[in-house]
Amino acid sequence: MQAEKLKILENVLGDYRNSSNEFLFFCPRCKHHKLKLSINIGKDCYKCWVCNYSGIGIRRLIQRHGDYEDRKAWSNFDSRFDVSEFEKLLQEQVDQKEVTLKLPEEFRSLTTPSKSHASTKVRNYLHKRGLTDIDIANWKIGYCGSGELEERVVIPSFNNDGYVNFFVARAYGGHWRNYMNPKVPRNNIIFNELFLDFSAAINIVEGVFDAIKAGLNSVPLLGCTLSNRSRLLREIVKSDTPVYLALDSDAERKSIDIIKELLKYGVEVYKVDTSGYIDVGEMSKETFQERKQNAFLIDSNNFLSYQLSKV
Repeated sequence: MQAEKLKILENVLGDYRNSSNEFLFFCPRCKHHKLKLSINIGKDCYKCWVCNYSGIGIRRLIQRHGDYEDRKAWSNFDSRFDVSEFEKLLQEQVDQKEVTLKLPEEFRSLTTPSKSHASTKVRNYLHKRGLTDIDIANWKIGYCGSGELEERVVIPSFNNDGYVNFFVARAYGGHWRNYMNPKVPRNNIIFNELFLDFSAAINIVEGVFDAIKAGLNSVPLLGCTLSNRSRLLREIVKSDTPVYLALDSDAERKSIDIIKELLKYGVEVYKVDTSGYIDVGEMSKETFQERKQNAFLIDSNNFLSYQLSKV
């Protein structure tokens, strides 16, 4: 079996040499001129000693850098990876018409210095929620002081071309209706796709304030479900992106549904403990990072026991 696996790896990564219990290949990430990508077939892991490109599950290398035939061949050794399901998801024709919007005419950016009463009131609200001026600048946050969205913080989302594809309008002045958002099919958007790197691990949370607290490479679901028809799921699967899932503490069943869907496509999933807090937005940034460091890796081997422990 090892010889067959090496044949597939050689087809994907090129020449190699044996080094004790490991095999050294050229790294497809940093493309160092020496054989620096160490693969341990027995332990099913890999690591580049130059750029630190590493992971658990050699199939991830095959999925990301091989072609369909390579992935199909490797699936004979790894039952967790269903090639047919993977191809079905990526080839399925769903309604994904590009969504572009305009921000409300009354929108005023907080990235522009202002000492107006409305601007100060909004900043104070955001600061009380634990956001900094750097957060405000990074997320391009603004507000509406008049119009339909009067007294609402507005957090825009941008697609890969830099156009607005959604925005969250959160009341800060005591309105009974907390959120007033555009009527856009959410399956068709990835919130702030412009600023996401799917080649690195991504944090999935419920709301945009949760995403801000979770830090870089965080995406809000704008809810607590991940549809199998969503662009976000398709991008995660296509890029083989590791996921840190941190839904609200009262959404455990929804978390289990999402984990099950991600595992179906072989996604590497870590569950972040959010207990003791209403949501990630209530945490400090330091607390979230600590909990992320201690996140629990869930795979097909321990998913059932995890599920039983939560129901």
